[in-house]
Amino acid sequence: MSITSLAFVAFAAVLAAAYYLVPKRFQWVVLLLFSAVFYLMSGPKHGVYILVTALSAYACALWMARVSQGQKAFFQAHKELSREEKGAIRQKNTRRKRLALIAALLLNFGLLSVFKYAHFVLDQINRLLGLFGGFQFDNSFSILVPLGISFYTFQTMGYLIDVYWDKAPPERNFFKLLLFTSFFPQITQGPISGYSQLSCQFLQPHSFSYENFAAGCQRMIWGYFKKLVLADTLAPCVHAVFENYAQYSGPAVLTGVFFYSIQIYADFSGYMDIMCGLCQVLDIRLEENFLRPYFSKSIAEYWRRWHITLGAWFKSYIYYPIAVSKWNTRLGKWARGRFGKTFGQALPASIALVAVWLVTGIWHGASWAYIAWGGVNGLFIIVSLWLEPLYQWGRDKLHLRESSFGWRLFQVARTYLLVCFIKVLPEVGGLRQGLGLWRQVFTGRRLPSFAELFPYGMPLSSLIMVAVATGALLLVSLLQRKGSVRAWFGRAPLPVRAFTLAVLLVLTVYFGVPASGNVGGFLYAQF
Repeated sequence: MSITSLAFVAFAAVLAAAYYLVPKRFQWVVLLLFSAVFYLMSGPKHGVYILVTALSAYACALWMARVSQGQKAFFQAHKELSREEKGAIRQKNTRRKRLALIAALLLNFGLLSVFKYAHFVLDQINRLLGLFGGFQFDNSFSILVPLGISFYTFQTMGYLIDVYWDKAPPERNFFKLLLFTSFFPQITQGPISGYSQLSCQFLQPHSFSYENFAAGCQRMIWGYFKKLVLADTLAPCVHAVFENYAQYSGPAVLTGVFFYSIQIYADFSGYMDIMCGLCQVLDIRLEENFLRPYFSKSIAEYWRRWHITLGAWFKSYIYYPIAVSKWNTRLGKWARGRFGKTFGQALPASIALVAVWLVTGIWHGASWAYIAWGGVNGLFIIVSLWLEPLYQWGRDKLHLRESSFGWRLFQVARTYLLVCFIKVLPEVGGLRQGLGLWRQVFTGRRLPSFAELFPYGMPLSSLIMVAVATGALLLVSLLQRKGSVRAWFGRAPLPVRAFTLAVLLVLTVYFGVPASGNVGGFLYAQF
């Protein structure tokens, strides 16, 4: 079901009505039923795989809890045990829980790998075999990737790891865990929520609130405006430039790059606004996934503001376990004694960052282009980490105040340009093509024609609308630095709010509906 369709709007309206009409103790059941309907509409066969994920997580979590409870009861019944004997029992039970966890992780990440990476892996194997003129595997089969498998796998496995670490209690009701796994507002593009943050909200009684209803609908309208008016209007132009960048002038290519940065932000954050708004209508708070990312002063800060929950997942379950592992800690101590404090601190962090960005690239797509994209992101962050003492020395020598407006403006502009450079790599096919695109920016110096910048007959009215929508997006982002724009808007007089929402709706219908006919779906749904 398309999120931008009238069918989804009707689906959301029926959900909200049913949610508040049933007894409050059954509200979570309504969410589960509607999530099942939403998911099964993408293909009934896909329901099998999400059930496998939920069932394996449910069984594994209960098994680990049973081992822990058995150990606790055994210690209470045998208080005469020595510390060494208790330690040996704990070690044995930890191994048992670890084996169960590893089995569940292998099963679920194995399914994810088969669906997303089978063709890529077989293609690489065939290339190697081709060097020796040997046997070739058949790679012509088709695999339809289950909806949201990357997101629900990461979210559910995060829950399972938290149970293993005793950070979350095991859910003893399978259907409640299934709701956490399949909750439809976040299944296709996130956010990737923690179990303790989300599950408790499902079980709380929720009463209808006009404030939540109004604020949620307002945010949904803003999300549809960003998606349909801005992202989908820019999409044909961006596609044309990236497909044939060598045929365009330098300014036209640069315009396409800037348009892409606006398109992907409006597309992804628009989805989040729609789904977070719907959840607010239901009195459920999803975690925010964006915090004005294009105002970041470094690549590392940008990734703390863009797709926040994915970054938090990698930080919790990949970065920290590697960074504080015994072997990495020992390596850091050795490097500190051999090469100094700075080297000893940076080396373990760099190793963990390499792992994070390798996985980040692979998660986004099964291609060398995405691996290169992840590698370039990681390279910028790691180089910044290693050169920070040099940067600080330079700032001190030049007497630059980090709080000064000019310096902050330079950092924001520099980071935005670097982000634009990195973003295009997977879109044009990889590092070599990305460098070719940027070479065209600086060598294709002829002045662009209007037709170059706006192909497919984009009318002047659409160009003006893109400028107005981008300006509105920038204004809202600037105001958010000073406080909650939504809180301010909620306090505005009713005529002001009604007029603003009416304008957004009219513009969305007038400009967005034709655009949505040209470009379907959300960009991040492919991941």
